[in-house]
Amino acid sequence: MKLTQEEKGLLDSVEKGEWKRIPNFTREAVRYRDAARATLRKDKRVNIRMAERDLIRFQKTAVHEGLPYQTFISSILHKYINGRLIEKAG
Repeated sequence: MKLTQEEKGLLDSVEKGEWKRIPNFTREAVRYRDAARATLRKDKRVNIRMAERDLIRFQKTAVHEGLPYQTFISSILHKYINGRLIEKAG
């Protein structure tokens, strides 16, 4: 397996025993697991209107990415509201 420089540094640190378990690990693990589940829960439905050509492009790109197109659109919206989409210079 090929590791990045950062990954190699982390692995070396773990292997040297530099990592210590946090206090109350079990409680904290449950808390973080519950937060992750709540973040990933899709419990709201949204209907939007868009140009057919845009929908077709979403669908084609989703197929290329191996995702259902609705999941793909949701992912794009999630990345946008969290500031993780980068606009192409054009």
